[in-house]
Amino acid sequence: MRIGIVCPYSFDVPGGVQNHIVDLAEALIGLGHEVSVLAPADEDSPLPPYVVAAGRAVPLPYNGSVARIAFGPVSTARVRRWLARGDFDVLHVHEPLTLSLSLLAVLSARGPVVATFHTAMTRSRAMAAAQGVLQLVLERITARIAVSALARRVQVEHLDGGAVEIPNGVAVAKFADAAPLPGWPGECGVGHGGTLGFLGRFTEPRKGFAILRDAFVALAPHRPGLRLLVAGPGDRADLYHGIPAELRDRIEFLGMVSERDKARMLRSVHLYVAPNTGGESFGMILTEAMAAGATVVASELDAFRRVLDGGRAGQLFPTGDAVALRRCLAELLDDPGRRTALAAHARGAVAAFDWPAVARRVLEVYETAIEATDGGVLDQEWVEPR
Repeated sequence: MRIGIVCPYSFDVPGGVQNHIVDLAEALIGLGHEVSVLAPADEDSPLPPYVVAAGRAVPLPYNGSVARIAFGPVSTARVRRWLARGDFDVLHVHEPLTLSLSLLAVLSARGPVVATFHTAMTRSRAMAAAQGVLQLVLERITARIAVSALARRVQVEHLDGGAVEIPNGVAVAKFADAAPLPGWPGECGVGHGGTLGFLGRFTEPRKGFAILRDAFVALAPHRPGLRLLVAGPGDRADLYHGIPAELRDRIEFLGMVSERDKARMLRSVHLYVAPNTGGESFGMILTEAMAAGATVVASELDAFRRVLDGGRAGQLFPTGDAVALRRCLAELLDDPGRRTALAAHARGAVAAFDWPAVARRVLEVYETAIEATDGGVLDQEWVEPR
């Protein structure tokens, strides 16, 4: 199958959607399909061989952040040339309601279009200003994919259509085969040692680092050798806020890490802790920790409960309860048999999220979209207003 995939966000700046597209493209290529990815990027950017640069992106406020996108007549012309050269059996666009290449590709496509929706945002000022065009985009989409139940609910309740829920994938082998960081995770015995892990923006309240911090501060004096490994954006001074001076040398801060070092970091902990308090539609970091073989401890969010198979693939604790988290950590660190059992169940559960398995589900949607259009093309081609 000849597959065209469109990324709306610049490949010059890493991000979750970009990583998703790279992993999906490589999984599809591994299954024997021909894939081309179109994305905003400078012409001289180092890109995978299957990625076509569509030119420099510009920043645009979007969904509480800043997205680097490409839009306008020049971008439209590049999209159309890429579509003509590719002669794809199916076009797969990501975040088609973002004012970028995906939207342009849908409006220029003549064959079946599959769209993946990653976020659960229902409205923005840019979207409101382009409501007529967005309705035309939705009408031209043959099949929809949502990466989470929340994203799917938005499709049903706000965008007049359903979607197949297919979660984000995880490259299981990449995490399972990674080498731990030197000197980690160290010893873990009854009443002594153990390494906890946290990855994310620790200054963001909903990520729940303060809950883990309080549990660590309460547990560490009674457990010599207990260490905490933290990765993510932020300043060391902010990380140490609320940590007694005598415990700070037991916290290792890695800062921002590459995908390779993220895998190594997750292989370097006995317990990976996800103390998030809300706003999570899936829990990608949980599947990555599971793939790395870490025992996962997570708050009882619905999204986390689904990923952890109701608590069989990881230990759940009451959301926001640092005392319950401290107790949970102590029990698991002292019980290697329980840790092993949870990690073993996690290995089986995470297989459903392995990229080859996820890619096969995406291929089923492609086949449905192709069948729905019966190999035909749209009679009317969109012409961008001058």
